[in-house]
Amino acid sequence: MINLNDFFTVQITPQVLLSVLLIFALRVVNIGLDTLRMLFVMRGRKGLVWILGTLTSVIYIMVIASVLQQTNNILSVLSYAMGYATGNVVGMWLEERLAIGFVEIRVISPQRGAAIREHLREAEYAVTEIPARGKDGMVTVLNCSVRRKEIKEVEGIIRQIDADAFITAEDVRAVQHGFWGMKK
Repeated sequence: MINLNDFFTVQITPQVLLSVLLIFALRVVNIGLDTLRMLFVMRGRKGLVWILGTLTSVIYIMVIASVLQQTNNILSVLSYAMGYATGNVVGMWLEERLAIGFVEIRVISPQRGAAIREHLREAEYAVTEIPARGKDGMVTVLNCSVRRKEIKEVEGIIRQIDADAFITAEDVRAVQHGFWGMKK
């Protein structure tokens, strides 16, 4: 039988608590930045990827060195693990708030496609309209490429006109900016 007392000790002193909090905080920052770095990799942002990669590596080395000096303290190990988990969530939250990049919004509307198209164009969004055949007959498929921070606004316009429209969004990477480069 394994006795955890042979592997771990629990020391609660002000110095240990400060160390544990620092490990947790630095690990959150480390993984939060690393999550952003991966998202920027997918968007082709080389300069930001390089900067974030350097920062995350430096922080990681500092944190792992601190944990390795205290591997017998269960609080250090747990704070490292919980900082990792929390950092992933923080990175996702930051990415949602920054809303960097573009998405392709696809709208399928059986009856209100032309009205949606016109309202989106009035709001200065570029829209491509494609007539298509769905399961129950003719539908309109609209493609609209927008900045990620504009998704809610575009969805609001669509829902206002056709609450039953089918809407999807996919991340896209701009090859040439076209309309994006001219808008706002």
